[in-house]
Amino acid sequence: MNMKKYASEFFGTFWLVFGGCGSAVLAAAFPELGIGFAGVALAFGLTVLTMAYAVGHVSGAHFNPAVSVGLATAGRMPWSHVPGYIASQVLGGIVAAAVLYLIASGKAGFVAGGFAANGFGEHSPGGYALSSVIVCEIVMTAMFLVVILGVTHRNAPAGFAPLAIGLCLTLIHLVSIPVSNTSVNPARSLAVAFFSEPWALQQMWVFWIAPLTGGVLGAIIHRMISED
Repeated sequence: MNMKKYASEFFGTFWLVFGGCGSAVLAAAFPELGIGFAGVALAFGLTVLTMAYAVGHVSGAHFNPAVSVGLATAGRMPWSHVPGYIASQVLGGIVAAAVLYLIASGKAGFVAGGFAANGFGEHSPGGYALSSVIVCEIVMTAMFLVVILGVTHRNAPAGFAPLAIGLCLTLIHLVSIPVSNTSVNPARSLAVAFFSEPWALQQMWVFWIAPLTGGVLGAIIHRMISED
């Protein structure tokens, strides 16, 4: 049974990275298409929304190590499942980034550049410092977990959780793309870093530590205010 959960997380994370980062690498690179930051933010939200409806009944639709750690912290899943979830998410993201790279590199004059990677300092889209990126990633991931845990609570209206979670991720991107290019998801960050310039892997520690910290913090906040 766990293999079906892990497969669900693999394909869900594949779709998140391919759809979200693909919109940045393929579409946002052409100003005449007009999608800009807002379009990329919407793309990330739509990937989670669609896959949450598609496979959420199988694995819970985490698609994100920070979400898995946060849900385990909140007592929503056994800690024994977390390593398998994270491995599936990371692998799904890397395969998606590889497929995206294969497509993108088919264009004449292709240069990978940042390849939708996350960064701070000179590699932040808006030139934000490391401290700003850390705070932003922790706060955004924590609030993401508060929303996820709230809308999936047994007393929440049934059937609307994927919509709320997808819209929340869209909002997160609208705020934080200029700061860090938005991670809140270590699997998404690591996946594209392998195909980016060397600095992306050098700065990767931030985009594991900050989102995971935010995931735990969000779970603690939820347990403080929840009816459980």
